[in-house]
Amino acid sequence: MLLAVLGLWSLARPASSDTTGLVMRSVAPPQLAAAVTLAAGGTVALAAPQSTALSVLCVCIVGAVGTVAAGSWQTARYALRREAAAASCVGGCAACTLACR
Repeated sequence: MLLAVLGLWSLARPASSDTTGLVMRSVAPPQLAAAVTLAAGGTVALAAPQSTALSVLCVCIVGAVGTVAAGSWQTARYALRREAAAASCVGGCAACTLACR
């Protein structure tokens, strides 16, 4: 539930061109995917026999954590590349091959 709320909150924020705003919006889809994974795991855990429910729930938790971690890692890599591109474009953009923003 918390991941779904955080994901929706990140998407509901106004779009901004700064790196922090872009990172917050970029992490929202993995958060929503993790929330769906946890909801599915909880539903299966309630409906499945007890011997199966715990293993299904553990797999879903590991999958949700992995989804958020991978999404955060990809977003951090994007933010670092964006910051490096902006730093290399300091001054005149005539010599810069990257788009200056």
